[in-house]
Amino acid sequence: MSTSIETSSQAAEQIATWLDQSDAVLIGAGAGLSAACGPEFAYTGERFERLYGDFAQRYGFHDEYSGGFYPYDSPEELWAWWTRVIWNERYAGPVGNAYLDLRRIVNGRDYFVLTTNVDHQFQRAGFNKQRLFYTQGDYGLFQCSVPCHSRTYDNYDAVRQMVEAEKDLRIPTKLVPHCPVCGEPITMNLRIDGRFVEDDGWHSAARRYDAFVRKHAHDKVLYLEIGVGANTPGIIKYPFWRQVAENRNARYVQLNLGSVIAPARIAERSALYDEDAAKVISKLA
Repeated sequence: MSTSIETSSQAAEQIATWLDQSDAVLIGAGAGLSAACGPEFAYTGERFERLYGDFAQRYGFHDEYSGGFYPYDSPEELWAWWTRVIWNERYAGPVGNAYLDLRRIVNGRDYFVLTTNVDHQFQRAGFNKQRLFYTQGDYGLFQCSVPCHSRTYDNYDAVRQMVEAEKDLRIPTKLVPHCPVCGEPITMNLRIDGRFVEDDGWHSAARRYDAFVRKHAHDKVLYLEIGVGANTPGIIKYPFWRQVAENRNARYVQLNLGSVIAPARIAERSALYDEDAAKVISKLA
């Protein structure tokens, strides 16, 4: 099914009712949640030009996605780009109101968050780290590019140093990061290819997520999917559909502006809202 006729107020009212009837809440969040937080979280447009206009003028791209895949001529240029992005997205940027509202909504409830987002908004909004599993990595971590080992490294100090030392869209050669074990280049801990490092923290979070799902396998669970598109449906969307189908006490809510869809077999226990997620979450809070 793929229809939704409710307004944001009606959506909030329905979700609130189901929340109050639930034993637990499992949130699945994609990039659409951050996008719903407003212009200060956009990867294009005015914000991009303000933060990265000098890169756009020199290299000819006009969105963060393109900047991440641009074939820079040197590691000094590559790291000038990436450290500015990491600094703005992970450390210096604002926390989205939708994340703050969600934290208030789940406060006092048995909840867990599964997310493909790498901007760390959930933790910055005050969510319990032990109830988060960010499957695709974290802008705040570095890893060996080979990788020669399965450890990751907090990057705050290194990123800040590179950002402060950048001149003419380059960082000093001496600051280009290398693996402390094998000497090969360092890279971001992002799942962009088969070299992504799943470190001890990643595996611990995966085990906590699995334990949460098993614990509530037959309980009244509200599966709240927000801003999840079709790029990686096997991480959140398809598992949520399967788990709801297997648990007759579960209910499924989908918030995704522009595209909502779910299998007919869970239709009677689902609510799909083609609405601005931030508006619905604000009313719900």
